[in-house]
Amino acid sequence: MTGPILRIGLTGGIASGKSAVADEFASLGIPVIDADVISRELVEPGQPALGRIVDLFGAEVLDQSGHLDRRRLRELVFADPAQRKRLEDILHPAVRAELARRSQASTGPYQILVIPLLVENRLDYLVDRILVVDTPEATQLERLQARDGVDETHARRMLAAQTSRSARLAAADDTISNTGSLADLRRQVAALHEKYLEMRYQAPPNGQ
Repeated sequence: MTGPILRIGLTGGIASGKSAVADEFASLGIPVIDADVISRELVEPGQPALGRIVDLFGAEVLDQSGHLDRRRLRELVFADPAQRKRLEDILHPAVRAELARRSQASTGPYQILVIPLLVENRLDYLVDRILVVDTPEATQLERLQARDGVDETHARRMLAAQTSRSARLAAADDTISNTGSLADLRRQVAALHEKYLEMRYQAPPNGQ
C-alpha cells in the first residue's frame, strides 16, 4: 500500500458512468478526489495553465467571458493527436501533483481517486487498487452523443483516444458493470464499500 489510507483508483472509458459511481461512494461518506474537477480548476481565468493553453491554441478556445470553451478545445484536440499531446503536457503534471497533495491531506477509512486516464498514463503507482467502471462501447457512444451533442464520428474519435475496454479490464482489481439501473449500481458500490472497509481495517498499521 502507499500509506495508511487505502487509495482506490476509479477509472473507466469516457461516458462509462464514473461520476455516478463516485457520487455513490461520496454518499457513503467516502472522500472522493476527482482529477477532472482538479483539471477544470486549473484552467479557470487567471490560472497559469489557461494562459499556456491560449498561447498554444489561440484565443478561439476562450468564450466571451474569458473562460475556456471546452467544447471548442475538445474539437481541436480530438482531431489532432499531436495537439492533444501538447495539451496533456500542460495539464497532466499539474493535475497529478494536486491529486497527490489532496490525497495526502484527506482522511477517511479509504478514498476514491477518480482518474479517467489511469491506465493510459500508467498512474497505478498513485493508488492501491484499480476499480474500473465497465460499459459496452455502443452504450458509451449513445451517451456521448446525447451528453456532448456530437455526431457518431466525433464520438468514435473520442473513444479511440483512450485505451481499449479490454486493456482497462485487464488492469482492474475490481469492476462495476454500469449497464443496469441506478439501484443495481448502488448495490455494486455498497458491496465494494464493505470490501474496502474490511481490507482497510485488516491492513497493517501505516501500510506496512
